[in-house]
Amino acid sequence: MRHTLIMDTGEPQPIRVVVVDDQQVVREGLVALLDLLDDVEVAGSAADGAQALALLERLGQVDVVLMDLNMPVLNGVEATERVTRAHPGVAVLVLTTYSDDESIAGALAAGARGYLTKDAGRREIGAALQAVVAGQLTFGADVSRQVAGSLSAKPLPREESLPDGLTAREAEVLGLITTGLSNAEIAARLFIGEATVKTHINNAFAKIGVRNRVEAARYAARRGLAG
Repeated sequence: MRHTLIMDTGEPQPIRVVVVDDQQVVREGLVALLDLLDDVEVAGSAADGAQALALLERLGQVDVVLMDLNMPVLNGVEATERVTRAHPGVAVLVLTTYSDDESIAGALAAGARGYLTKDAGRREIGAALQAVVAGQLTFGADVSRQVAGSLSAKPLPREESLPDGLTAREAEVLGLITTGLSNAEIAARLFIGEATVKTHINNAFAKIGVRNRVEAARYAARRGLAG
């Protein structure tokens, strides 16, 4: 079943994407790959973050920036932060070679809504584009394993060291949200009930002043709770 972004006109509209990668062969390959997706339209491409910002100023409607991280002039993390600040309606989906904790946490803290590595296939990229446009947080399977593994290796923090009055369990749940797990999956991982997870999430959201999982993931990344 084909999924398309529905605009106020009621007519199906393609997801307009800007591709940002400093390697020309990769950039052109991504443009060609995205052109194969019926519900995606490539609005433009750029070789670094500075070019991407200039392009966004010139273009009309853009839904997603597909962002590499390691680029000259203006790298992907800095560009993500500037895009999300200047164009809050544009989602950033990171597509990079790196899946280390520092890169993932930096991208999330900058405001990225999704994180994939460059071995992702066409279907995975298409699904991730749909997810970030819908306001969801999404990760590639390998990235989810990396974040979850980092979290499981970390001891629970001392509550007196946590920000905003968070309990250790609330901080742990916030960290797991950054992996893209559902409430049921978090419950299974922590061996607690799903209703308990919801309670921890509601309490944590109230304490840190966020409204949804994307904002919570950014908070967790900025506060060092994401792994």
